Amino acid sequence: MTQRPEPESDQGQPLTSHEDRLGALEAVLMVAEQPVPAADLAAAVGLPLHHVQPLLDELRAEADGSSGRQRGFELREVAGGWRYYSRERFSEPVSAFMLGGQMAKLSQAALETLAVIAYRQPVSRSAVAAIRGVSVDGVVRTLVTRGLLDIAGTDPATGATLYMTTTEFLERLGLDSLDDLPQLSPHLPGVGDLVEADFSEQEPGL
Repeated sequence: MTQRPEPESDQGQPLTSHEDRLGALEAVLMVAEQPVPAADLAAAVGLPLHHVQPLLDELRAEADGSSGRQRGFELREVAGGWRYYSRERFSEPVSAFMLGGQMAKLSQAALETLAVIAYRQPVSRSAVAAIRGVSVDGVVRTLVTRGLLDIAGTDPATGATLYMTTTEFLERLGLDSLDDLPQLSPHLPGVGDLVEADFSEQEPGL
């Protein structure tokens, strides 16, 4: 059996020390533009997957202040991967820097539409419109443009375009998967008695 080579640092030396391995993971995470699965991180730094998890936990604890000052960033596990984020309590100065003080927020209509799709996906625009009681064509296009929704195919019965949430949606909400969405039943008494609406009307194309 071929022995797996030791991962190397930027000076060409093997990452044999605990600090070097932490540093290698940290360096990869610093340049990641989206959450990176632990398996991909392990491959990048040349370590077994079972060695990477405790290192990630240590990096997260360090950012949270385990060895001193709490950092302005945090390491989160979201959307099936790991990524550094600015800490939520510092969102205002970060937004001021990135957006010149102009917070790009979703409208109430967009939030309601996104919530319906998140819980009913894959779902057509006509189905969402039936639930909300208003047309959602423009709102859905906006959410697709922002990367929060994507097309999930078509309804085999009606040909209507179906929509689903994206990894970006999970990332923005800080969720690892859709299973982490809050349960609605405790907040909506009698929800189990609701009758499915008739969504058979064919939806117009985009």
